[in-house]
Amino acid sequence: MATETVTARQGDTLDGLIWRERRLGPTDLAEVLQLNPGLAALGDVLPLGTVVAVPLRAPATATRALTQLWD
Repeated sequence: MATETVTARQGDTLDGLIWRERRLGPTDLAEVLQLNPGLAALGDVLPLGTVVAVPLRAPATATRALTQLWD
């Protein structure tokens, strides 16, 4: 599996980091944790400069339904 690395900034949580850097969501957390043994033991807020391997794939895109008030 192809991976890339991202680096935690001050105050980053894992889910916040992977969303900001790669647009990966909650369904990707288990895979990220599997790629990074011991990462969960670091706590809720990652130490500054923690390097995290993430799967390399196209970022998720969010879609919203369009509501039109007038035709």
